[in-house]
Amino acid sequence: MSRVEIRVTISSDQDIVLARQKGRSLALELGFSSGDATLIATAISELARNIVSYAGNGQILLRDIQNSTRVGISVTASDDGPGIPNISQALRDGFSTSGSLGLGLPGVRRLMDEFEINSKPGQGTKVGVKKWRP
Repeated sequence: MSRVEIRVTISSDQDIVLARQKGRSLALELGFSSGDATLIATAISELARNIVSYAGNGQILLRDIQNSTRVGISVTASDDGPGIPNISQALRDGFSTSGSLGLGLPGVRRLMDEFEINSKPGQGTKVGVKKWRP
């Protein structure tokens, strides 16, 4: 399998749509069901929305991944924004500093199989998620 790496610069609503579309297409190419591809696209959309809302700009990196038994997709969202002062609070359902529903990070964590976040106030945030094909 050839390695795919798709980078989408995020700074506007149009970029969110583009990242979502590219993620869904890659998921379908990798053999995910239409339903799973939609879940992956939704997670990408949430991560990209957070970049626009909180950091102004950043990037989404989409990659195909595989281990000895499975194929999957890796999504990394990164920005140089203000960072998240309290990650555990940000991962609680219903918590929002922007007045939204607060589904973002907890929702992304539920939609994907693996979830990792690194953030330092004043230094930006990096969220990495993976979804494995059943």
